[in-house]
Amino acid sequence: MKHFPIFIALTDRRVVVSGGGDAAIAKLRLLLKTDAKLVVYAADPAPLILQWAAQGIITLVERPVAQGDASDTALFYAAHEDDAEDARAAAVATGDGALVNIVDNLHDSQFITPAIVDRDPVVVAIGTQGAAPVLARAIKADLEEQLPVTLGHLARIGQTFRKLAEALPMGRKRREFWADYYFNAGPRAMDLGGEGAVQDSLDALLASHLNTEERPGHVAFVGAGPGDPELLTLKARKALDRADVVIHDPLVTPEILELARREATVIKLDKSEQDVTLSQDDINALILRHAKAGAQVVRLSMGDPSHCAQMSAASTACDKAHIGWHLVPGIPATPAPTATPKSIGLRLVAGRDLDAPHIPRHAPSADYKTAQELA
Repeated sequence: MKHFPIFIALTDRRVVVSGGGDAAIAKLRLLLKTDAKLVVYAADPAPLILQWAAQGIITLVERPVAQGDASDTALFYAAHEDDAEDARAAAVATGDGALVNIVDNLHDSQFITPAIVDRDPVVVAIGTQGAAPVLARAIKADLEEQLPVTLGHLARIGQTFRKLAEALPMGRKRREFWADYYFNAGPRAMDLGGEGAVQDSLDALLASHLNTEERPGHVAFVGAGPGDPELLTLKARKALDRADVVIHDPLVTPEILELARREATVIKLDKSEQDVTLSQDDINALILRHAKAGAQVVRLSMGDPSHCAQMSAASTACDKAHIGWHLVPGIPATPAPTATPKSIGLRLVAGRDLDAPHIPRHAPSADYKTAQELA
């Protein structure tokens, strides 16, 4: 990843655009959606830029940008559509300490502006690091169709309700409240009565969730298929998205594990440590311990666990412990060596399995627990 995506706070901060033609106007149309203080330097500004300046929407300085003009500036755009002038303006801004973007010049820019789907305060940014702008636009068009225009209204109303929602305990119960609001009660109320009805629905929804007992622990035995996330079933994806704990075989691919919630605890049954072994009974005990604590547990196996002896033993243990479970079959994987229960070691890291070298987004941690400590 050559460009790290971030969202920069621009309220009341200075953003400078150097240039007065079509490229400058295109950037200004986007920047006008923010709360930034927009300043344009242009010796020969286009009529629309003059109009915006007359309306007080931007500040216009009718001369080329000079040293010191980009001081105390959050972002600087060089948009002259002239390589020499863009390079000069960028050098001025860099000397003043500003972050610089040169329009249509990825190589010499310090940051890039992605394609944006705007449902303020919900904003989706799409970038291809300059490799395929047409692809970014296609993705943007797809998302525009999928995200309702009322989504921003729901998010703004929900934001004002967050303090009251803290009456629900942190974790799954609060997540279920917000999921119910955004995907069920909120849109339904917006369709029936607008924003006023949404506010009323939030009050009723909170009362309902406060009086609802938390769901008991549950186990989903999920097949990861051959390792390609695109071959996962919809049910498998939903199970991973809802899981509090994911217990997986060492052969499960990092692309599959990426689909789990980042807050979930991820446990790898790893055969790399021969001095720490788990029997099937140990694995069953681990599953039951988390489920009895109220967690939604996913036991993730390669291929299809439907006819797996380990899955049969684990589901029988769930039945005996009166823990609910269900099976999510997967596409059978290509036959490959698999770990046996007696050779499987376990590593558990708080939050996620940080020891796995195939999950590069997390730094290693020393917070390990062995199978014996978990027993």
